[in-house]
Amino acid sequence: MNNLVRKSPSMLRQTWLENCLAAMRKHFEKHGFEVPASTRVSIGFGYGRAEKIAGQCWAPESSSDKHCEIFVSPSSKDATDIIGTLAHELCHAVDGNKNGHKGAFKRIALAIGLTGKMTSTVNGEIMNAFAKEFIKKNGDYPAGSLSKLKGPGKKQGTRLIKCECPECGYTVRTTRKWLDELGPPRCAVAKHGQMNSDYEGEEGEDE
Repeated sequence: MNNLVRKSPSMLRQTWLENCLAAMRKHFEKHGFEVPASTRVSIGFGYGRAEKIAGQCWAPESSSDKHCEIFVSPSSKDATDIIGTLAHELCHAVDGNKNGHKGAFKRIALAIGLTGKMTSTVNGEIMNAFAKEFIKKNGDYPAGSLSKLKGPGKKQGTRLIKCECPECGYTVRTTRKWLDELGPPRCAVAKHGQMNSDYEGEEGEDE
């Protein structure tokens, strides 16, 4: 903690995150996975529903200098939650952002100590133990949180999600609420069945 004392609030926060990333690299290696050397982490809002997204991982292909960019939302000040969010996003980085929240991503997440619904993982016993040890050595998260209730600008309207029939291409749009409750609608051509949607379910933790 002594090396953090004379730094500004923003530097304190970033140093804490960088220390967490370094510790997390070792944790992933312990379980047989390598975090890409080009990975960077920052506190900030990702693209999309800021109040819903706790973290985002952008693949190197999206970066002009080919770095994997991870953003952890400032909506939380709980150190254990922030560590869990970073772990989740690092699973995407290790997977190369190739499998969403399935396949290799799920195998990595379970191995390093995350559990629950893969789109919004929670800390399991292993990850909680990691978080406890990290906080003991590095201190609590040195910053507050931002409240969506006091943010700038007016509230955005509900964004509709596109659903498309894989057989004929017929498309409709609906809200996340109905996709969460009932799933994608069926095509107007009865024999074509259920339509496809890229939406994977309500994501409190990540995109």
